[in-house]
Amino acid sequence: MFGVLRLVTATVCTVALVHRLFWGLSSRTIAGENFFAYLTVQSNCALVVVLLIGAVLAFIRASDPRWFTVALALVLTWTITAGLAFALIVWQAGLRGIRVDVPWSDQVLHFWLPACTALAWVLTPGHRGVPWWVVPTALAFPLAWGGVTLWRGPSVGWYPYYFLDPRQVSGPMEFLLTSGIALAIFALVATVIVLVSRMRRRGRSRPEV
Repeated sequence: MFGVLRLVTATVCTVALVHRLFWGLSSRTIAGENFFAYLTVQSNCALVVVLLIGAVLAFIRASDPRWFTVALALVLTWTITAGLAFALIVWQAGLRGIRVDVPWSDQVLHFWLPACTALAWVLTPGHRGVPWWVVPTALAFPLAWGGVTLWRGPSVGWYPYYFLDPRQVSGPMEFLLTSGIALAIFALVATVIVLVSRMRRRGRSRPEV
């Protein structure tokens, strides 16, 4: 059953990504042309790959191997955090009177999929305990992505998120503060994911009374 659910989730994610790509291209904006520069898009592409692998594993094994559980924990950290960050950006934009269009595909990628995959992490049987080194490792991708984005931004004149754009922040302190908060959210989400996996493992190891 969970193998089928992983296949369905991967399909929904793929459909949402394709719709969001063509929706962005139809707007003929620089943001639409830089679709694959978004952290959300990259992390959801990784989610599709991991879910397809997980579906195959669910059909042939009673439990997931440790390497897959670690990979899934990392990808879920990125997709869930990206969803939280997007919600904050939309909220902040509303406070500033800035219009942000959110098509159904964005709602799926940023809200529904992260919520469903987080729930699945709690309910899916066969997870192994995730080691604590996953927490600092989860920061490697957003740090690398941020470095590439800052290097690439001046040449294309565009940044995927406002707090990375020197033209939209008050100075280095605001940039450092918002970036630090973003990394802290990544670390917090990764910590919760690790805790849930380790608590479930301890619960299964207790003898029945």
